[in-house]
Amino acid sequence: MKRKNRMITAGLVVLSSVIWFPLFFMAAQSLMGSTELIKNTGAVLAGTGGKARFTLLPQFPTLAPYVELLLDSPGFFVMFWNSCKQVFPILLGQLLIGMPAAWALARYKFRGRNVLMLLYMILMIMPFQVTMVSGYLVLKKFQILDTHFALILPGIFNTFPVFIMTKAFAGIPDSLMDAARIDGAGEFRVFTSIGIPMALPGIISAVILGFLECWNVIEQPMTFLKTKNLWPLSLYLPNITADKMNVSFAASIVMMLPAVFLFLWGQAYLEQGIAASGLKE
Repeated sequence: MKRKNRMITAGLVVLSSVIWFPLFFMAAQSLMGSTELIKNTGAVLAGTGGKARFTLLPQFPTLAPYVELLLDSPGFFVMFWNSCKQVFPILLGQLLIGMPAAWALARYKFRGRNVLMLLYMILMIMPFQVTMVSGYLVLKKFQILDTHFALILPGIFNTFPVFIMTKAFAGIPDSLMDAARIDGAGEFRVFTSIGIPMALPGIISAVILGFLECWNVIEQPMTFLKTKNLWPLSLYLPNITADKMNVSFAASIVMMLPAVFLFLWGQAYLEQGIAASGLKE
């Protein structure tokens, strides 16, 4: 039995190593100078011809790419703050709009509820390319194209967070709700004092998944934003020239850190929210 467990553990370690290997490779490339990086991967990334060489560890490690990125690249910080201006209002709006909507769908029975839930699911699985033209026309009608609101408003009304939080609210036992109402609590008090605390794993998982989606979004800003000074950080990497490939790898690492830290912080909540197992009577 112990031998079987060891074999399973070893297999899991190998699989996890394969998953993490691209990240290790990217981190190593970010510590290389331009000459060494072009020599190793220029045939693929810069079109220099010849064969690419696989090197996991840099021969001459240097922090020059990070220094150039953080001290000599003002465009990086402009796009970083653009991402913050766009992502955090979206998450706040999703909570303010999505939580009451999810609570109503999960806890109340009303005519058209199933149809509305089906509509939410259809919109959730529908790719951006399908709604791109109609969304562009609506934003143009409201005269908010090429502004931060062109990304913020559609993001606030995303249906995926509502779907996640609906499952979390639906798992709250009815007995708790009835007991609170018997004690004289109104519907708003029940929502704030019982609903939100009990569904916190689902709410946090919706925030984490929403952050990952909005932080890495590419198609929406490319479609709705024409002014480069409004672009988010996700569009910074495609605009780095081939002679600054090491800076590109450094930017990838820096851009990935907020998402990694947020994921590690909320991993337990994320697992509970996705499972949406709820509480049992």
